[in-house]
Amino acid sequence: MAGRRILSLWFPRLAAERWLRLLRLALPQPFAVVADRNGAQVLTSLSPEAEAAGLRPGQPLRDATAMCPGLLTRPADPVAEARFLDTLTRWAGKFSPWVAQEAPDGLVIDLTGCAHLFGGEAGLLAQVEADCADLGLTMRAGVADTRGAAWALARFAGQRPAHDRSGDAIEQEARATRSRAATRRRGWERGGTLPPARPVDGPPQGLIAAPGQMRQALAALPLAALRLPGDVVEGLGRLGLRRVADIMGLPRAALARRFGTDTLARLDQALGLMPEPVNPGMAPPQFALRLTLPDPIGLRADVEAAMDRLLPELCLRLRRQGRGARRVRLEGWRSDGGTAAVEVGLARATDTPDRIRPLLALKLDAMEAGFGFDVIRVVATETEPLNPQQHRGHLEARDAAEARGQADTALEDLVGKLGARLGMENVLRFHPAESNIPEKTATVHAAAWSEPCPDPWPRPPTPRPLILFRPEPVDAPEDPVPPARFRWRRRDLSLRQAIGPERIAPEWWLDDPEWRSGPRDYWRVLTREGDRLWLFYAHGGAIGGGWFCHGSFT
Repeated sequence: MAGRRILSLWFPRLAAERWLRLLRLALPQPFAVVADRNGAQVLTSLSPEAEAAGLRPGQPLRDATAMCPGLLTRPADPVAEARFLDTLTRWAGKFSPWVAQEAPDGLVIDLTGCAHLFGGEAGLLAQVEADCADLGLTMRAGVADTRGAAWALARFAGQRPAHDRSGDAIEQEARATRSRAATRRRGWERGGTLPPARPVDGPPQGLIAAPGQMRQALAALPLAALRLPGDVVEGLGRLGLRRVADIMGLPRAALARRFGTDTLARLDQALGLMPEPVNPGMAPPQFALRLTLPDPIGLRADVEAAMDRLLPELCLRLRRQGRGARRVRLEGWRSDGGTAAVEVGLARATDTPDRIRPLLALKLDAMEAGFGFDVIRVVATETEPLNPQQHRGHLEARDAAEARGQADTALEDLVGKLGARLGMENVLRFHPAESNIPEKTATVHAAAWSEPCPDPWPRPPTPRPLILFRPEPVDAPEDPVPPARFRWRRRDLSLRQAIGPERIAPEWWLDDPEWRSGPRDYWRVLTREGDRLWLFYAHGGAIGGGWFCHGSFT
């Protein structure tokens, strides 16, 4: 543990400032992020103006709007906040390769052997503060020998335990008077909720703890700085133990017996008596390229030329990682600060520019250039491995690569072009299903995320209509023999030819409301008016039967 130094970064207004960056707001109007907690709308993150107005996290929204009628709110988005924290993780990689997240609003960085590159720990913290100021983020930092101590300094440096002058703090009582102190304690001191810690006047001090001085750095901090559960902090507070120094000298066996071994573990981790490594999470690979232009462009030909320069390099990076793009976004950053973007999906992951470019070209007209683009950016937002299967040897791998290169991609390209115009979710394909019920003989799949059925389509006992719809009633005599004349869709039709019947019975183990009319006799009917219909006669079951039309062959 000797020589190890840890930096903890805390972003107390991460959710609110993410929204402010997105909305490009720099107004003195109070702003807050609202989330649903146990069926009630509460504030979860506040801007400095909102805190200055007296609002606090956890406050109900209706109380906050009563106190501050001009409060501007936005809903919480945990997924977007996690992505924003991922972005900050990549940014923190400039200071050390060992960066881990402390969700939902913190980072921890192992600075061992890295601080001298920035002029020491003070110079590194100055660089962190400057970067966060440029990003519009509020940040608190702490540097110490251990992860727990750095976490405590970042979040609790400059705070003292609430009501530490109430007369029952452990350093203010003689041993003989502690038993009589309960008679003068207020309600919260006799078991109620402990009030929050209050900050010391002035800026927080001690954000950089001297090496080997963990006890001195932690002694004055509240017990919550040890990352203890709230009920444990409250239980210790009822005994007059409010600061970390209050439990450092207590008998360990008695403390563990009453408050659990986790309390001792957190204390030992903060003091460096128990190891707590920093396990950096591997950031997902990013496949993005941008082209900065000396002058803004607005012509379609110029955007296509920029796209032709970026796509080959993007595909080369994908090929080096053995991945293919499933969704690609083309962004244009306008000179007036705005952006325009189009995004396309592919039916099959690819690392070939010729398969991506035609899809992007179909949507270029949707990009509004305005005063012109000065930056063009291409991003592969979703990627997949191109060879997910494991091969037994080099020969099999080579054969698979050749087969992939020679595969006919015309169908996938067609699906991609249709998806670019209609939306990928609207391009569907059918797979056969094991059922005799006409409506259940096939399952519907999204064409872009499914493979064609490798087996031949099973042939039905009799031909099926091209168009199948819900059964529509036919006005005809209730007789199993096909009627000579009948009325359907307000038209009087006469029978010319009828082929059948084909009896189809409902699945007796399922209760299908559409099939409560009992078994059906299907007929292929040709009328003198030229209609080719699929009629059936329902023999009746839970509901009445009769003649119905189920489809059309034309």
